[in-house]
Amino acid sequence: MDLDLGAVRAFVAVADARFFGEAADVLGLSQQAVSKRVARLEADLGTALFHRTRTGAELTEDGAAFLVNARALLALADQSVALLRSRHRALRVDVLSSRIATNEVVRDFHASVPDLEIETVRSKEGLRAIAPALVRGEIDASFARVTGELDEAVAHAPAYADRMHVLVGRRHPLASERQVPVAALRGMTAWMPGLASPDTEWAEYYRHFTARFGVHMDASGPNFGLDDDVERVAASADVISLVGERMRVPWNPDVVQLPIVDPVPVFPFSLLWHRQNRHPALPTLISYVRRHFRPLDASTHWLPAQDRPGFTR
Repeated sequence: MDLDLGAVRAFVAVADARFFGEAADVLGLSQQAVSKRVARLEADLGTALFHRTRTGAELTEDGAAFLVNARALLALADQSVALLRSRHRALRVDVLSSRIATNEVVRDFHASVPDLEIETVRSKEGLRAIAPALVRGEIDASFARVTGELDEAVAHAPAYADRMHVLVGRRHPLASERQVPVAALRGMTAWMPGLASPDTEWAEYYRHFTARFGVHMDASGPNFGLDDDVERVAASADVISLVGERMRVPWNPDVVQLPIVDPVPVFPFSLLWHRQNRHPALPTLISYVRRHFRPLDASTHWLPAQDRPGFTR
């Protein structure tokens, strides 16, 4: 006997709603159509699945027993359809923000395979949201600094180490320099309103940075975005801010962007993906990232000890 999935879906909807009319609304069908589907399923199974009462449809003993397997059957069918459809849609990659290095990495990747359809997502929420989204299949890949334990189904590989730069106004004492030794920043306070959420992986990175180099972080004030940060730096003779080398910083004639050296602090981005994801373009992205990543010289670059495996040689 072949079960009609439409009839099984109608049965589950009635079991959940307890009323045929409400189940019909959920399914976008008429109440008569739902009743016919359930009646056909009962005929195929040779048993009653519901007791029809004035207070709703109550599951029979056989109905309650069948419900467990009916849910599993629909879940498997929906998963199979979703998996097949996912192979024929754009590769969804979370780049966190359109301004940071990860977006540029994906731009470079797309330039190498221009016929590949890519959809970028900008969650801005970091690892705490990315890992669950990968597990749920909402995205195919993402970039993040990996901290702590991940779901065992999520794989990751070093992708890009973004060198840190300092932003200063034209009137700042450092403005005439070509590069800034990190020791010269000791005792200064970097205005970083994007660190207001202390449980993000970038906030944790800067806590390590502060402990190592004595550069204080000021996350006060509302975060109005990078344009506002740049304007505040431009208007001040003492405010500084930190950005990644490949961050797309809004141009301002009164702001100077300087590389930090001796050592060069870097922010480590990894590529993350679900091990069971079968999107046909995903292996191409993984291969591209692995092929273009170059481990850093640990003697000239700095990153937290927990990030060094895989990123340094």
